[in-house]
Amino acid sequence: MKEITASGQTVEEAVQAALEQLETTRDHVEVEVIDEGKKGLFGVFGSKRAYVKVRIKENPIEITEKYLKKMIEQMNIVATVRTSVEDNHVTYEVEGKDIAILIGKRGQTLNALQYLLHLAINKNGGTEYLTVTLDAEGYRARRRETLEALALKMADKAIRLNKKIALDPMPAFERKIIHSVLQSNKSVTTYSDGQEPHRHIVIQP
Repeated sequence: MKEITASGQTVEEAVQAALEQLETTRDHVEVEVIDEGKKGLFGVFGSKRAYVKVRIKENPIEITEKYLKKMIEQMNIVATVRTSVEDNHVTYEVEGKDIAILIGKRGQTLNALQYLLHLAINKNGGTEYLTVTLDAEGYRARRRETLEALALKMADKAIRLNKKIALDPMPAFERKIIHSVLQSNKSVTTYSDGQEPHRHIVIQP
């Protein structure tokens, strides 16, 4: 964490001096007043300078990235994390060895970690609500293709057999992909059924 101690004739002057050195603005820092100082006689004799400690606030995106790196380390996986931000959505991409461990069966471990990151990034109740995607070696794109193919295949089956088809439970963002793919298919309707974590999609002719 970047922090400095600065002084000035007043607390405000000391803070301003610190902000200039840190090349940042007031809303990005935390200020701790060490000494409020004292105005001397005629503003000169016996005056005492004010001292402040100013530190740059840690960004929740960076804090969450560190949290992710620590979890990966504890899983004994050697990997790098690349972070990208678009509007209020943060994507953490992980690349390295033994990524299959991080992904887990049908992405279950990856989804669980993504959920933890989502909680971590919003835990301080900041003004901005952030959503998170955790990806590993392009798994999300491959999984999306798999789900799209599955949706079409199961819709065909539902039409052919003229009966409802229930898919395996999956998280909300994956169910959304299925709904989206079959939205334009006039021969079937889709809906979610069951309680989390067993909520699943039903495809109905």
